[in-house]
Amino acid sequence: MNILGISCFYHDAAAVLIKDGELIAAAEEERFSRIKHDFGFPKLAIEFCLKTGDLDIDDLDYIAFYEKPVVKFERILTTALSAFPRTWKTFGESMITWWGDKLWMKNIIMEQLAVPPEMIIFADHHMSHAASALYASPFEEAAILTIDGVGEWTTATMGYGRADWGNGQPNEISLTHEQRFPHSLGLLYSTFTAFLGFQVNEGEYKVMGMAPYGDPVYVDDIRKLVHIFDDGSIRLDLRYFSFHYSPEQSYSKKFIELFGQPRVHEEEFLTPRVDPQMDPNSPKAKENQHYANIAASIQAVTEEIILKMARSAQQRTGSKNLVYAGGVALNSKANGHILDETPFEQIFIQPAAGDSGGALGAALYTYHILLGKPRKFIQDHNFWGASYSEDEVLEAVRKSEFSYEQIQDDDILIQKVVDDIIAGKVIGWFQGRFEWGPRALGNRSIMADPRRAEMKDIVNSKIKFREPFRPFAPVILEEDAPQYFPGLLESAGQYTPRFMLTVCKYDEKLGKKVPAVNHMGTGRLQTVRREWNPRYYRLIELFKKATGVPVLMNTSFNLRGEPIVNTPTNALSTFRNSGIDTLVMENVLVRK
Repeated sequence: MNILGISCFYHDAAAVLIKDGELIAAAEEERFSRIKHDFGFPKLAIEFCLKTGDLDIDDLDYIAFYEKPVVKFERILTTALSAFPRTWKTFGESMITWWGDKLWMKNIIMEQLAVPPEMIIFADHHMSHAASALYASPFEEAAILTIDGVGEWTTATMGYGRADWGNGQPNEISLTHEQRFPHSLGLLYSTFTAFLGFQVNEGEYKVMGMAPYGDPVYVDDIRKLVHIFDDGSIRLDLRYFSFHYSPEQSYSKKFIELFGQPRVHEEEFLTPRVDPQMDPNSPKAKENQHYANIAASIQAVTEEIILKMARSAQQRTGSKNLVYAGGVALNSKANGHILDETPFEQIFIQPAAGDSGGALGAALYTYHILLGKPRKFIQDHNFWGASYSEDEVLEAVRKSEFSYEQIQDDDILIQKVVDDIIAGKVIGWFQGRFEWGPRALGNRSIMADPRRAEMKDIVNSKIKFREPFRPFAPVILEEDAPQYFPGLLESAGQYTPRFMLTVCKYDEKLGKKVPAVNHMGTGRLQTVRREWNPRYYRLIELFKKATGVPVLMNTSFNLRGEPIVNTPTNALSTFRNSGIDTLVMENVLVRK
């Protein structure tokens, strides 16, 4: 049974292939098209999935789409009409876009892939999120939570699911409670993202990175915008928002009256907490501290709402397991509180939690719910993208005219890399199949020495070309993680740390040893076990042997505004156009 899952036409278009319930390939279209957050039809990602599965279109049994376009169109049309005449400028444009393209998704799939209509299945947006988490998790049963901006009408769901592992227990997903548009935690957070000068659906990470530099002094003001109920459901005061009628700005004049003028997009953000040399009494320092305080406040309110939802889900279901998906599930700082502050004992968050993960959810929903097939698959890792042979690597390197060494002995190669890291060099690390989703987990990563405080500024300014306040992730051997992050002591074997989906507090003493990845006393860590990624593990292990520190700095292998690298040629281009000193691609070591 071969099922292709597709998501597209909003953001992060993707395709996945499952064979008999096993994930074979998964990738976002952006990795191939090189268009950041490419939302177009994922033709290249589909081609990759079919090639990886050694299939033709004719070998597919079903094609599953991650949401129901007609229902989504109903919401857009209803919202536009209810807000008329404020929507008159955009009403025609949106109707043309939907009527001419997005509404006819079945026809688009039929035309693009030359398949009959009976092969095509549509799953509800939040059902796709739920299935992507439940049927990729290791659990037989679990409470379900999905939170994002908006699907068709739904913005969040709560429910319960069961999985048939061949024990005769039927597959089940029951989403018993939902929050509906326009009342949305995801849209609340994205409104503040826009106000703070960042791009929506891209800059939410920056708000999280800004928040630790501020104090949550505006929580009471944010409560004027949103009423929070005990079960985590919310009701927005729409007088403060404009996302329901304007595609250009998500906050209203009343919002600006409450919080002041919005931060200028791309303007430098510095405070004395970011740069101790800055005069705290300067107008710019005070202005930026104001924005940092707003970021800290919306982050605190978001965490409160998510915790209320999670506690309610546990009380309603009685389950000790939680599966969680939707774009808000990538708020790693909030995730760090769920295990600590709720009765759940195990949590699985879909690593591709946003729309791209919906492609997997649609396929798994088709296989397990509609077809009733038992489970075989657990998403133990997230390396589902394309890989390249050593011959392909060598061909690209020779064309680049960089000098290189081909080293077949892994330990010799990795020791050279460790020596470079200790010497203060920055490494581009490229191996195996690229990661699916937004996190670089060791196959397309930039690595550096976390003990050198200056590495944060070097990698931000000379390599990533991004804001100086942005943090970097510590990657750590799993067995050493509880020493550096005492909160993980009771969390051995948890999935969230391995996928870089949680922020934890450092041990105060050990955290000082790794200042480049210590973000105001916390780290969005990734844990590594040898069997998950042997070469990556060995790199950290040899660094530990040389320095006593089982941690490296890890960030995604890309330049600002570009997708994470896919091919050897992509990697060489990023290497050429940045301050990366050493590039490792499989067993080839390249230096400038």
